[in-house]
Amino acid sequence: MMFEIIDKKAVMDVRERVAKGEHPRREILNFIKAAPIGTIFEIHLPHRGEPLIATLQSFGMNVIVNEIDSMHFRLMAVKLGEF
Repeated sequence: MMFEIIDKKAVMDVRERVAKGEHPRREILNFIKAAPIGTIFEIHLPHRGEPLIATLQSFGMNVIVNEIDSMHFRLMAVKLGEF
């Protein structure tokens, strides 16, 4: 799956892939690393994604987590610098 940035926002919905047993964490992180500073990331997961949240926080990103539904979590973060 390719991710794209539209108007400085990247929406990544990986719920179906995770449900199939895939682990797109590295793909998400590589995309975030390559994205320009100021990009807003909206990541949709079937669970809270604590390891991903911890990694993004280690990059200096603040992560806002919203539980949309029982199997639908949205992580929001902005890339503020290079890492």
